[in-house]
Amino acid sequence: MSEQKKLVNEITSMDEDFAKWYTDIVKKAELASYSGLKGCMVVRPYATAIWENIRNELDRRFKELGHENIMMPMFIPESLLQREKDHVVGFAPEVAWVTHGGEEKLAERICVRPTSETLFCEHYAEIIHSYRDLPKLYNQWCSVVRWEKTTRPFLRTTEFFWQEGHTMHETAQEAMDETEQMLNVYADFCEQCLAIPVIKGRKSEKEKFAGAEATYTIEALMHDGKALQSGTSHYFGDGFARAFDIKFTGRDNTLSYPHQTSWGMSTRIIGAIIMTHGDDNGLVLPPFIAPTQVVLVPIAQHKEGVLDKANEIMERLSKVCRIKVDDSNNSPGWKFAEYEMKGVPLRIEIGPRDIENNQCVVVRRDNREKIVVSLDALETEIPALLKAVQDGLYEKALKHRESMTTRVTDLDEFIAIASRPQTGFIKAMWCCERECEEKLKEIAGVTSRCMPFEQEQLSDICVCCGKPAKAMTYWGKAY
Repeated sequence: MSEQKKLVNEITSMDEDFAKWYTDIVKKAELASYSGLKGCMVVRPYATAIWENIRNELDRRFKELGHENIMMPMFIPESLLQREKDHVVGFAPEVAWVTHGGEEKLAERICVRPTSETLFCEHYAEIIHSYRDLPKLYNQWCSVVRWEKTTRPFLRTTEFFWQEGHTMHETAQEAMDETEQMLNVYADFCEQCLAIPVIKGRKSEKEKFAGAEATYTIEALMHDGKALQSGTSHYFGDGFARAFDIKFTGRDNTLSYPHQTSWGMSTRIIGAIIMTHGDDNGLVLPPFIAPTQVVLVPIAQHKEGVLDKANEIMERLSKVCRIKVDDSNNSPGWKFAEYEMKGVPLRIEIGPRDIENNQCVVVRRDNREKIVVSLDALETEIPALLKAVQDGLYEKALKHRESMTTRVTDLDEFIAIASRPQTGFIKAMWCCERECEEKLKEIAGVTSRCMPFEQEQLSDICVCCGKPAKAMTYWGKAY
């Protein structure tokens, strides 16, 4: 048995056990390791590099829209957290508390931030006084803690890394525009950079963020037919401003409350990349965020001129892509399997015969197609192939989502679809009453994912109760 087969066979087939397949990839592609505290993970260099590419692109997009980065404390006094009633009730089960400083019991418990709305509001109350101080467009990159009962690397961990935007606006309309704008930023980023198609829409009252007037989401469908909430944007109105007594003198010289938003995307999106594009040989990374876009494997590298040519090619291509040469002593077969596991989008193979013929072999990770490319054309062919991989991954994911989306107008059919091993998205009309939402969860095991902005009239009545429908809604089982 070859080294390549041994390595690949260590991954459980996704059709056999999807959860085990996912864990195998996280560990064997060296994305994360478990730490000594349950629910916490060590994000290893490879996943950190992926996150850095995600962070850098999002950060660039945020700053183009006028947002500034800020750093808030990680601790929140209990009295501060209690200022917004709905917010604290919503997060109470997940809050981690600090009760001692050294050996002394604290006079007041301190929360390790599960999110930072209250911290931002405390700060805004100090710095917002006039309409001239608005808008405040802030974002921070940090980690937060939520005491989860069931955890899985990247998808749900006690501590996770994210960005959280927090903005204040003069009018409700400005804040609502910001909320939708940032959701569009997330959707465009997922589709253009991560090759993940998403559904944009509004969360139900039951599923919205604690303390928000409205929560908007992008929902993606994973390979196993489960949904993943991939980014959210929240409109708070002036509720937090009133709770924290944030007032400003308006243009008419009267005191007003500003209107607030928050929005976030976390390292959970790395889990989405794994589960959208991965296969039984490991990761498949979209070129845009791949730490290494091209790996060059010299064949018969001990022969004269092979390594020199490999390094020459690397120097040329480093101007158009992120490339590395693997000149280690491992066999070519081992290297092929290693970089398949890590999802490197393109592999270049070059040996003595290739050099004689002024060519190399390029292998696509997404479909394993082998292409013979002239060495003279590498600077144009490699970027074109990277784009082809990026576009191909998106089209494949979109085709999968469409094949796993079912339009339903009958409750019995709804239950039948939901009982399938791979449920996918179910599109059905809903009266928007919480009673029906909870009933569908009880009898079909699904939750409302979102009411999409692009509405379709599938019927006039709610799929659950038969009363007049108010919105077409996506339903599904979710992570």
